[in-house]
Amino acid sequence: MSPTLEKFVDRLPIMKVLQPNHRTKNGPYYEVRMEEFRQKLHRDLPPTRLWGYNRQFPGPTFEVKQDEPIRVRWTNHLPNRHILPIDGSVHNVANEPQVRTVVHLHGSETKPDSDGYPEAWFTNGFKETGPSFSREVYEYPNHQRATTLWYHDHAMGITRLNVYAGLAGMYIIRNEHEKALHLPSGKYEIPLLIQDRSFNQDGSLAYPRQPDDAAANLPNPSIVPAFNGDTILANGKVWPYLEVEPRKYRFRVLNGSNTRSYQLMLDSGQPFYQIGSDGGLLKNTVKIEQIGVEPAERVDVIVDFSKLKGKTVVMKNNLGANADPDDPTGDIMQFRVTKPLSRKDTSKIPRHLSRIPSLKQNNITAIRQLKLVGSTDEYDRPLLLLDNKKWHDPVTEKPELGTTEIWSLVNVTNFTHPIHIHLVQFQVLDRRPFDLERYNQDGKIDYTGTATAPAPNERGWKDTIAAPSAQITRVIAKFAPYTGDYVWHCHILEHEDYDMMRPFTVIDPDE
Repeated sequence: MSPTLEKFVDRLPIMKVLQPNHRTKNGPYYEVRMEEFRQKLHRDLPPTRLWGYNRQFPGPTFEVKQDEPIRVRWTNHLPNRHILPIDGSVHNVANEPQVRTVVHLHGSETKPDSDGYPEAWFTNGFKETGPSFSREVYEYPNHQRATTLWYHDHAMGITRLNVYAGLAGMYIIRNEHEKALHLPSGKYEIPLLIQDRSFNQDGSLAYPRQPDDAAANLPNPSIVPAFNGDTILANGKVWPYLEVEPRKYRFRVLNGSNTRSYQLMLDSGQPFYQIGSDGGLLKNTVKIEQIGVEPAERVDVIVDFSKLKGKTVVMKNNLGANADPDDPTGDIMQFRVTKPLSRKDTSKIPRHLSRIPSLKQNNITAIRQLKLVGSTDEYDRPLLLLDNKKWHDPVTEKPELGTTEIWSLVNVTNFTHPIHIHLVQFQVLDRRPFDLERYNQDGKIDYTGTATAPAPNERGWKDTIAAPSAQITRVIAKFAPYTGDYVWHCHILEHEDYDMMRPFTVIDPDE
C-alpha cells in the first residue's frame, strides 16, 4: 500500500517539447539518453528513483511535421542493475543482461529496423545487443496522418518493468489540415499521460516480487499476471490540478498504464467532445459523457469550461456501481476554472473533422481467426497466449505487402485484452458475442447475439483495440508500406512479457 497522499496539491506539469540536436538535408536529428535520476512525484513523497528519457518522467514530447522524416539516436546510460524485481524464468531473461532497452514508437509506420523489435535490445553504450539489433539511429518517416503517438520501451521479457520505471513519452505529428480546423491550440492544447503507480514509504516505486497468492514452488521474483497501482499520475504527478480559463481546451489523453483501463468522465456532468483516436482525427466529433481507454489507447478530446468560471471539475475514473467508495483510483486530476480569460475564445468544436475511407471496399486476401487463450505453465502460473502459440514458435501470420486482411480476435479468456498490431493503423469492423461456457466444454463457437458495429468513437483509425471476453472482435488492415518482421500483442504489459506476443512478417511475393 502506498502512503496516504492528499489529492490535488501539485500542479500538472507539461512535458517539455524536445528540440532537435541539429538539422540535416534528411530532416531533424535527435539524440535521447535513457538515464536514472530522482524526481518528486507528489508534495509529500520523497524524490522517487526513476528511469527516464533525458532524465524526465514522462519523457520529453516530440512535435514533428507530417511527411518530414526525423532520425533519433536512442542511447542507454542506465545502471547495470534493475531497480525492479526481474523474473529470470521467462524468455531466457536469466541469461541476458538485466538492463536492456529498445524503443518502440507506438502507432508509427516505420521500417522494421526502426520499429523497436523486442529482440533488437541494447545495453549501456551498446556493449551488448540482442539478436535482431541492427542500427543505433532510428528513422521515423512520419508519412501518416497527424495524430498522437507515444514512445516506450519494448525489451523482450522486461517491458513491464522498464515502462513502469519511467520509460515512456509522447510524440505528436502535426499537419496543416488540423491547424485549419481552429481547434484549441498553443497553451490550450495539453498532452495528458495517465499512469498508475504504487509507492513505498520512502518514495520508491513499489512493484510486486510475486503474485499475492504465490505458491511455494514459484520462482522469486515471479511475474505477476496483472498489476494495478493504487495511485493515479497525470504527466508524472500524483493526482495533480490544472488551473484553466473559462474556455475550450484540447487534451491529448494517453493511457500509459501497464494493466489498468480507465472510464473517463467529468464530475460536472458535462461531456467530452472526442475529436480523435489512436490514428488521428475521427470523421465527425463525438459528444460523449464517458470514454473507456485501454492501455496504450489515445483519445483526443475537447472540454469546454466556458460556463464554469470559479468552479472546480474533477476528471474521474468511473469504477462502477460495485466499487469501494474509498478506492482512491476513482479520481485522476482536478481542473480549477480560476484563471481570467486572457482573450476571447475563437476556437471551434467542428462537427466534421476528416475523411476516413473504408477499407471494406478493398479486396480481402485473408481472414484470420486468432484466439486469445489462457493456459498455465509448469509452475501453474497463468500463461496467456495468442492462438495458443508462444513467442518463439514459427511465424504463422505472413501478410503480403499491400494486401488487406481481416483479423478476427476470438477472446476465450474471461477478461478484455487491448490488442496492438505494429506497422498498421486498422479499422474496427464489429464485435459479436458467443457462449464462452459452451466453448470451454466442446470448443464450438455458438453466437449469442448479432454483430454490433463499433462505437462512434471507435470508427476512426486504430492501432490498439479492446477485445472483450466472450466476443469476436474483427479488425481490417492494409499491410503497407514496408516488408519485414513486426509484432502483435496484448498491451497489458504483464501479458505481453509472458507470453501474449507474436511475430508476424510482411512479405513481398515478388522477391
